[in-house]
Amino acid sequence: MNKETAIKLFEQKQVRTLWNENEEKWYFSVQDVVKILSESTDVKQYIKKMRSRNPELNTNWGTICTPLKMLAADGKMRKIQTSDTEGILRIIQSIPSKKAEPFKQWLAKVGAERINEIEDPELAFERAMETYLKKGYSKDWINQRLKSIEIRKELTDEWDEHGVKKGLEYAILTNEITKAWSGFTVKEYKSFKKLKKENLRDNMTNLELVFNMLAEASTTEISREKQPQNFNENIEVAKEGGKVANVARKQLEKSSGKKIVSNNNANSLKYSNNKKLDK
Repeated sequence: MNKETAIKLFEQKQVRTLWNENEEKWYFSVQDVVKILSESTDVKQYIKKMRSRNPELNTNWGTICTPLKMLAADGKMRKIQTSDTEGILRIIQSIPSKKAEPFKQWLAKVGAERINEIEDPELAFERAMETYLKKGYSKDWINQRLKSIEIRKELTDEWDEHGVKKGLEYAILTNEITKAWSGFTVKEYKSFKKLKKENLRDNMTNLELVFNMLAEASTTEISREKQPQNFNENIEVAKEGGKVANVARKQLEKSSGKKIVSNNNANSLKYSNNKKLDK
């Protein structure tokens, strides 16, 4: 069974999953998750009762759940109710079970952390530093990554001022910048590094982060100078910003004889860091 149709284990019990390449997200079998957490012997009936107890969940059920083909018990592919990570967590909140409590506590903790970070943004950087250290990244890489977050924030603030919408429009402009400096679209870049849902920047080498930062910082400065008035003008600015980093990348590659864009990912970076520590 491949990664796109993997069966994941939750406390040694199976949860069917499906990877959507276009959306770059995982979908999980609602029935499997609810069955494990509720410990119900009739999960279909349990879901009906759960929906009847929660009118809001019932009203939004069609939005939360997506019918997708997954492997059934008889070995055939059949359409079942699935949901992405956000939807599954929403469903879990409606399950009055001891097994669901850890998830609810985690959601409450995350919510509290986000509120605190809004009041004191420095906390977000401290939490990010702690998280990256636990994942095995080097301090040099983490400092670079945190700087890239700061530069990205300046760029998105600039986009907001010019009416760029979060979500699709952010993604389109990011794609243009990435393609202009690296030669890869975001999707191609992630495929090159054998990534799926993982964050691309979290899988960049120090030099890749440097050139990505240069591209985004250049886009910010060009935007401030040119003051784009519509989305098409923002696209042109994004391409210009990316080209600045592209020129610098090619010059360094010519001088060093080494390629900047690498297929190394987070696993490679952490392995390299661990080897240095061993020495």
